[in-house]
Amino acid sequence: MECDHSLIADVAMIARGKVLLVRYKDANKYDHQAGWFLPDDSIRHLEHPDHAVKRILEEQLGITGVEPTLHHLESFKGNDGSWHLPFHFLADLAEAPKVRPSGDIAQAEWFPLTELPPKAQVAHHGWALTILSRMRKGT
Repeated sequence: MECDHSLIADVAMIARGKVLLVRYKDANKYDHQAGWFLPDDSIRHLEHPDHAVKRILEEQLGITGVEPTLHHLESFKGNDGSWHLPFHFLADLAEAPKVRPSGDIAQAEWFPLTELPPKAQVAHHGWALTILSRMRKGT
């Protein structure tokens, strides 16, 4: 029996009480979602999640030298019947790095953790907000 799955890495970059969220230009590559995301991407074949998250930061945002740590994993069945395994990373930084968004990013913005965008403006029914809430609670 064949099993479809999707391995994903994302990163919550937090600096001075703010988190970096992005909007992607091509919503088709992101389940047709046009809202705010934590920077993320699929993990490539044989790519370690630690390497994937650094690649995401460098390729999408021009950020190097940051060492995110794995915070938690999730596993759930997607609407298409495939299994999704997201690796959620956290980079808790003293200072916000300079962001140089790639051509794939429509918008990158630092939001105060106390003034996050409304759930309706966040992709996947506010998924990034849920991840951030779990991270802040330590669960």
